[in-house]
Amino acid sequence: MERGSLSGMRPAGTPIGLQLSQASRAVSRAFDDVLAEAGGSLPVWLIMISLKTHNVASQRELAEAVGVREATMTHHLNAMEGSGLVARRRDASNRRVQLVALTPAGEDAFLRLRDVAMAFDARLRHGISVEETAVLEALLGRLAANVGSEPGARPPWAGLAESGSAHSN
Repeated sequence: MERGSLSGMRPAGTPIGLQLSQASRAVSRAFDDVLAEAGGSLPVWLIMISLKTHNVASQRELAEAVGVREATMTHHLNAMEGSGLVARRRDASNRRVQLVALTPAGEDAFLRLRDVAMAFDARLRHGISVEETAVLEALLGRLAANVGSEPGARPPWAGLAESGSAHSN
């Protein structure tokens, strides 16, 4: 190989990481768009899912469930509270703890976003068999494990299909 030449180092095809990144961006943009059309956003959706499925009550637990820092969670909750989607109150047994709950308007928004997320999931699954979906899930798990992600970590939406609530993108 000539010095300075990269021709001998080219992969046989497009690197899988690049394909995965491009697909992820396309799917994320499309999901963001449908959530926005329904009056939501990904952070709002993830917070709502966590409140509905993980029985989290405190702001700290919610931040952990969604996978963001507490300061970021505070920012999102301030906006959601301002929109009337959530209410916060102090825990009577520990005044330093903020408890979070969906308001009736938040419950309505959750149902609207759940329906949009389920329709988006159906769109993603179009033309893909149950067997292919299982293979894809296994491959994505292996890819995450190959780069050192926690294999046992469950995203906030995990288990929604079993609970009958929803499954998102």
